[in-house]
Amino acid sequence: MGRNTRKRRTPLATKAIAASAALALGGGGLIWANFYASAHESSNQTWGGNQTKASTAQVATISCPDVGQKLTNVPNRARQGVATELANLDKQITEAYNRLASTRNAQARDASFVQNAIVGPLKEKRAATIDRIRITIQRSGGSFDNALKQLASCTTRTANQTNAGGEQNGGQQQNGGQQQGDQQGQNGQQGNIGGQAGNGPVAADFVDITKVAPNVQGKPRRTGNASTGTFTSRCGVNANKNFNTDNVIVAPGVTNGAHHLHDYVGNQKINAFSSNNTFLQGGTSCQNRNDLSSYYWPVVRIQDGTQEFDQNRDGGGKEGNVGRILTPVQAQIKYVGSPASKVVPMPQFLRIITGDAKTTTNGLANANAHWSCTGFENKVQLTEQYPICPQGSKVVRSFAFQSCWDGQNIDSANHRTHVAFADPASGVCPNGFKAIPQLTMRLVYDIDPPTIENGQVKNAYAVDGFPEQLHKAATDHDDFINVTKNGLANKIANCINRGQNCA
Repeated sequence: MGRNTRKRRTPLATKAIAASAALALGGGGLIWANFYASAHESSNQTWGGNQTKASTAQVATISCPDVGQKLTNVPNRARQGVATELANLDKQITEAYNRLASTRNAQARDASFVQNAIVGPLKEKRAATIDRIRITIQRSGGSFDNALKQLASCTTRTANQTNAGGEQNGGQQQNGGQQQGDQQGQNGQQGNIGGQAGNGPVAADFVDITKVAPNVQGKPRRTGNASTGTFTSRCGVNANKNFNTDNVIVAPGVTNGAHHLHDYVGNQKINAFSSNNTFLQGGTSCQNRNDLSSYYWPVVRIQDGTQEFDQNRDGGGKEGNVGRILTPVQAQIKYVGSPASKVVPMPQFLRIITGDAKTTTNGLANANAHWSCTGFENKVQLTEQYPICPQGSKVVRSFAFQSCWDGQNIDSANHRTHVAFADPASGVCPNGFKAIPQLTMRLVYDIDPPTIENGQVKNAYAVDGFPEQLHKAATDHDDFINVTKNGLANKIANCINRGQNCA
């Protein structure tokens, strides 16, 4: 599996994540659907449109093992082909989830429908895809662990087997339901698993931050060799609405590889088909024209019934990402130093992903979400819930990227093992790793506080995500590609090492 890059997370006061043990990044997913029969339900009713309480209810889940994190030894020549097949696994899960969501009447009539019509065919597709991954790796001279073939199977689970921390079972949560016409976004909260599109969030995904005990731990003590400076890059808030649903790091060459919408600041020519040469020609939204780096993250939406430009598109409404897209009122990009040592410059084209878009499936090992409110950031940071901020306070998303680099690679097969977090107690990097400037980001949003009424959340907000991940707060993540010119990478490191505050 390579080096352990697990980060110690801040303790939380509450938990609201249903975690299924799996792996991280690429080809894994947890599929949820609520299906039921009701005497008041018509057979042609659309998913999420039921306005009556179901007489019987069952929440079914399908958990698919994550293939990508197991592939830590992929030859460079095979990586493009493997990335394409991992993206196919994600697409297959999305299609299976959509089939679960659209066939609830058939499921209610036939207890074997999910297994025969959804889970069985999904296994066959996954097996064929994993075999193509094997062929691609072996043709490039690499070795393939045949045990990975066992990851083709997905398993069904009941709500009691997977729900934890406040989500009600058996369809009783009564949240969600994409409504049509004038009813969209208005009280259509019957029988799904939360949210305007029927795939979250639910009331248990929110917490009043004023009722959360302080949980922020102190930082490591600085040594005499610490690098204490900072470098700030001012790149705007994506006011020009540079969006796409690609992810050139994880799924190069694959349109809609992310299955959710990203905000982009910095480099202005980033999509699935971008290359290192493209990055150098991309232009930038940053004030420092030598910073051509790409900074991108999932958008936040208010689920208020708004039909955005992507309402009927892949990665948008077609995949459960609905509602009004919010632009941050502030986006701070800052590089900071190490409390234990000097830093070396980031290498050109270094890729880093922080957090995990699939924590609902994978568990929290790679989660790195930090949610808070202005006025509370030094006291409370949440990973597994969205904060309800008091009046006058704004929602804050913050990220602290991995700050240790293996000294050789700008990426790795699973996009994780070439970088690592420093030890949280000492700030020291793992053996064989070098300290680099740590990228930190702070995004601030002006959001009317959600309210919880009768077990339902109103004015919910959530990050975009894979549809089967249920818009959980812990799935938040951030992506970065380092691209600089005219010696900027060296200037950033030198500024930090000298203890200066530069911009």
